[in-house]
Amino acid sequence: MFDIIRSRIRQGYRTMPYPRQEPAMPDRFRGLPRIDASRCQKGCAGCERTCPVGALSIGEGGPRIDLGRCLFCGECSRSCPNGAIVFTQEYRLAATDRPSLLFTDEAPKVEALKHEMRRLFKRSLRLRQVSAGGCNACEADLNVLGTLAYDMGRFGIQFVASPRHADGLLVTGPVTKNMRLALEKSYEAVPAPKIVIASGACAISGGPYSGHPEASDGVASLLPVDLYIPGCPPHPMTTLDGLLRLLGRIGVRRQTP
Repeated sequence: MFDIIRSRIRQGYRTMPYPRQEPAMPDRFRGLPRIDASRCQKGCAGCERTCPVGALSIGEGGPRIDLGRCLFCGECSRSCPNGAIVFTQEYRLAATDRPSLLFTDEAPKVEALKHEMRRLFKRSLRLRQVSAGGCNACEADLNVLGTLAYDMGRFGIQFVASPRHADGLLVTGPVTKNMRLALEKSYEAVPAPKIVIASGACAISGGPYSGHPEASDGVASLLPVDLYIPGCPPHPMTTLDGLLRLLGRIGVRRQTP
């Protein structure tokens, strides 16, 4: 016991100061894209052709990116000779409605839960994570939220082993046919009121598996979704920020594009 206490004192306080202080994102991180349509060449659709999942389309106002399908691979940015698309360090990507993820020049935002739901979950939120056919990359980054650095538990948010002990589901993966019944049963087992969170491109839209006959193109085709968290996988900061805004723990504001 004394060895543990001495070790704890020696290591000191390692939890990051977020949200009191903005986090330092790694240089390789690709966050919210910035689109400058004035740099687009007339008739050029190189970025649209290079997108591997069809998340980017060219409209009258210029390129439009579906953040719910985007893999943040950066191919569109690299293919543009004029630098019309640049990925920034902005990690606040989550949204409470699917249409706002169709990004042009207005960034998505998270609306806090209604008053009664916020009163119930603001200080204590238990989530059951359901991997509905994903590759486990999303799960790996969700596990990071329980480490010393992020320490999601300090906000009263925890993952639990049973949907009967949960306040909601956090779903990853495109919801394959084999996982559809398990997901529906998990949802039924969560006592009302409950929330559903779609985490990652697969859970939001099907991602690379969109339109595949063995997938359901995401969670929203089966369950009502309260929070969408884009990414492939979503960065832990994106997930944590989206959860805190949903619970009203951080002031609601539109993210800076």
